[in-house]
Amino acid sequence: MKTYKIALALMLGLGTLSACDDKLDLVNPNQQTSGTFGFNANDLEESVVAAYNHIRMEGSYARVGYTIDVTRGDEVWNSSQVWYMPFDDYDCDVNGDIGWWPWREWYYTINVCNFGLSRVSGDDASLSDSYKDIKGQLLFLRGLAYYNLAGYYQNVPLITDYSTYSTMDGLYGKCNTFDEVMDQVEKDFKEAMEILPSRDKGGEWAKGRATCGAAAGYYARALMQRHKYSEALAILKDIINKKYGTYKLMADYGDNFREGSQYENNAESLFEVQFLDYGSQGSDDEWTPVNTSKNATQGSAIESNYCPGDFGGWADLSATPWLYKIFKEEKTTDGHLDPRLYWTLGTYESDWDTKAHGTLGNVAYTKTITANDTLRTNNNYGGIPIAKWTNMRTGLYSSVTTGLHDGINLRLMRYSDVLLRAAECENEVNGPDQQAIDWINEVRERAHLADLKLSDFPTKDKLFEQIANVERPKEFGCEFGRGFDLLRWGFFCSSDRQQQLKEHETFRLTSKRNEVMLPVSYADINTDKSLKCSFDTYVAGHEFIPIQVTLTNKNPYLTGNSANNSTDNAEYFKANGWTIHPVVNLSK
Repeated sequence: MKTYKIALALMLGLGTLSACDDKLDLVNPNQQTSGTFGFNANDLEESVVAAYNHIRMEGSYARVGYTIDVTRGDEVWNSSQVWYMPFDDYDCDVNGDIGWWPWREWYYTINVCNFGLSRVSGDDASLSDSYKDIKGQLLFLRGLAYYNLAGYYQNVPLITDYSTYSTMDGLYGKCNTFDEVMDQVEKDFKEAMEILPSRDKGGEWAKGRATCGAAAGYYARALMQRHKYSEALAILKDIINKKYGTYKLMADYGDNFREGSQYENNAESLFEVQFLDYGSQGSDDEWTPVNTSKNATQGSAIESNYCPGDFGGWADLSATPWLYKIFKEEKTTDGHLDPRLYWTLGTYESDWDTKAHGTLGNVAYTKTITANDTLRTNNNYGGIPIAKWTNMRTGLYSSVTTGLHDGINLRLMRYSDVLLRAAECENEVNGPDQQAIDWINEVRERAHLADLKLSDFPTKDKLFEQIANVERPKEFGCEFGRGFDLLRWGFFCSSDRQQQLKEHETFRLTSKRNEVMLPVSYADINTDKSLKCSFDTYVAGHEFIPIQVTLTNKNPYLTGNSANNSTDNAEYFKANGWTIHPVVNLSK
């Protein structure tokens, strides 16, 4: 009996040891490697989420990456913040502090996408629906990353094969040309467009994920960056005809700039960056690419950049008087100001006392303002406040908590952009015609403006001028993308367009409230010491950001771009045979 008990004990002990060995073989979910992770749809879905996470970081769309492009446009100027001054003045040097942050964030995104795509094998037709969804989102996000990198840095390393990361030569690639990068951007967006579901599928696909409509919209954008207007027009027509989902203009323009589930991811939005609403965020601002705190705020800092100092903001960026002027030049059919002015700029207007078009009237956050309260962005330098992407007009709170607390989703592409781009392409391909006018008028009618007449636009150049310098800035003023528009139009490459940019980018430095709204003219800049023009310091080639020393010190394969070498990109336009439309006086 004693021998039996000993034998039984040994058997139980060996069994216990065997069971322990099995547990020790389990993979720690918090310490996985590329050798153990990413071999099933659940794992790859986590990669997709990680890729989305990187587009809402400081160097992408949460602050710096977004606002750098805004300052590159002619609708915004930087009142005092030294970070943004070089981008606003078009003279950023290679030692800049923040000029490499978008590079950092977008290559994080690319790396995650490349890993996920390396795990999805087989042609698209053979993939299950879940794997098509995964692959399509990763392709879209990689295309978005390279679209931004090319638009900022012109010539960047094109890395698409995860297996090359095994060597330093593969990990630290050399610069590719702008055309090589944009070829890949088009390829990624086109394939994503063909395999992703539409927003009509509902669920998460209607609430922030990349859809075939988002991919189609960005594919058209990418095509237009290189003047492929016929190809882009075909895609834009398909979006309008609901091939990639159902989109429409919201009846209230302001619904595109409010937070809350009843406004965000609405029928006008093709793609937007998701941020948590006010009151639902954590408390930890994380200014890093990691964002690992469970108590992270999960918001953006765009409001902090735009908000006047009187209401707690950093007061970094102001709207140009040119943008304010074109808003004021045209009244609605019922005699009011364009309602888009209300949501774009934080000015007092007597028209808002009537609470025209369903607004809250003359409010700045929860404060009712009067003519004596004319706001200025920065107390020392003045400037017209920007209301867009803030809660200045919603009355949600009385002042801003600076940092990553802005809960308004950034609508990166709206259906109004589809319509105005379609009109632009139609004009380029077929000259001014009624179809182009009709698409423009669809956007104008939402703003209660009178329809344009084809007879007023006898030439392609004149209709382009109306689209580029009236319709688009009033619809998209102070939003991301104007810098990209100026690049593709070649405005930095011709003398008359450069002179026009000087007019657009002249502003008044003043601490006097009653001078904030005074009109300005570049012709007065030599005699009026309160005027400044941010385009006066433009250096050829600096419409792009130079590849920073921080990057070239780490990667010896990197060469420069036009900003590094101060080379004029006009020759590139000429070699491609692209049109740079001459300036047209719309009043004639």
